[in-house]
Amino acid sequence: MKKLTIFLTILVIAVFLFISCGGVDTSGAKVDLAALVDELMLEHNVPGVSIAVIQDYKIAWTEQYGIKDIETNEPVEEKTLFQAASCSKPVAAMAALKLAEEGKIDLETDVNEELIYWKLPENEFTENNKVTLKQLLSHTGGLTVHGFRGYKPTEDVPTLVEILDGDGPCNSDAIRVDMEPGTKYRYSGGGYTIMQKMLIDVEQKLFPLIMHERVFKHIKMDFSTYEQPLPEALVRFAASGHRSSGVPVRGRRHIYPEMAAAGLWTTPTDLAKFLIEIQLSLQGKSNEVLSKEMAELMITPVDNNYALGLGIRDENGVVSFGHGGSNEGFKCTMNATVNGNGYVIMTNGDRGPRVYSEIIKHIRELYNW
Repeated sequence: MKKLTIFLTILVIAVFLFISCGGVDTSGAKVDLAALVDELMLEHNVPGVSIAVIQDYKIAWTEQYGIKDIETNEPVEEKTLFQAASCSKPVAAMAALKLAEEGKIDLETDVNEELIYWKLPENEFTENNKVTLKQLLSHTGGLTVHGFRGYKPTEDVPTLVEILDGDGPCNSDAIRVDMEPGTKYRYSGGGYTIMQKMLIDVEQKLFPLIMHERVFKHIKMDFSTYEQPLPEALVRFAASGHRSSGVPVRGRRHIYPEMAAAGLWTTPTDLAKFLIEIQLSLQGKSNEVLSKEMAELMITPVDNNYALGLGIRDENGVVSFGHGGSNEGFKCTMNATVNGNGYVIMTNGDRGPRVYSEIIKHIRELYNW
């Protein structure tokens, strides 16, 4: 396991350093949002904002504003890493669906048939219906634990099994079924943590390595990693989280061993690549990760307008898919339409939604979306 960790860290560092010398081509139309964004950041104590806009299945432009850390005053750049928070879920879901497409894991099978080193405890709620991977991905498994608050760098970090059972230094409850599976939508980061364990058991690899091999390398998400804590060599790329008052989160950033649910470090550019891959797969123009059929399944609502890792909306006949994210000191959002448009906005402040909601209005008005 240590060798795998060392290998993965070296690989990610090498890619980060290589890309930082060039970066993604951001030629094309760019909108000067500086005055608006500066005003919003100042008003809401959000130090930094990073944006990527998708038009016609391509990244039309990216812009970055403000600073990574209120104390170091370093500027936000295109390669600056932000915590994706719950936007981690759909990216992790793509890897699970890839394994399902390969026949390595089944969407409709009892998860305990796939889990090896830990089993989801049975109870009266699972007598008639067992929890499936499809239910984990669609938040319909009847599972507890909505979300996670992470761990300060000075705190002991629990193992994945300790998180599943609510043991040791874990700061969240045990992840259990307390409602009959398949009967109702209820958001559960706990379900995605079980999915994380499933993928590890099936692949017999560390979760960050699984994500690199199954998703990142295929769609060139070169500035993304699920490593928690972030390796020291990559910290220089990372933004710090900030509270509503504008002060940094204690320790700069929390650690999220619940990687599938909340542990992705990435950039708007990389998340835009993820959204574009789904858009192109739906059009039958790309199958770098998923087939057209599996991509369609990924955006097909199961309950409460939530599909397999993605929230779905239909505005005037235009279907869009996306997700939001909220970690300690980091807030973000992403959304894409099936006809090739979209945006990703990441911030390093707890009041980020008040900033990005206005930016979204500006973008939508600009393109008449």
